[in-house]
Amino acid sequence: MVGLNWYLVLSALLFCIGAAGVLTRRNAIIIFMSIELMLNAANLALVAFGRFIPNVTGQALVFFVMAVAAAEVAVGLAIIVTIFKHKESVDIDKVNLMKW
Repeated sequence: MVGLNWYLVLSALLFCIGAAGVLTRRNAIIIFMSIELMLNAANLALVAFGRFIPNVTGQALVFFVMAVAAAEVAVGLAIIVTIFKHKESVDIDKVNLMKW
């Protein structure tokens, strides 16, 4: 049987990979994928705690995190498509739409 520590180590590893992707990459789509990886790492930790502590709160929170992730993807991809139409690039260093 796999213990709680293994799930938490895997969750921390996935979160660190996602954080490294957000901090090092300049492509907006890869940054969104890294954010999704970090959210899934948090989901894994919540499900693991819910499994080993007999409580359904962790599993209930996972549904809220998944709803936030779905909304983030819908809005984020719409913004990326709009930026790509105007700038023809998804490189975040080249996007300066908020400047006058």
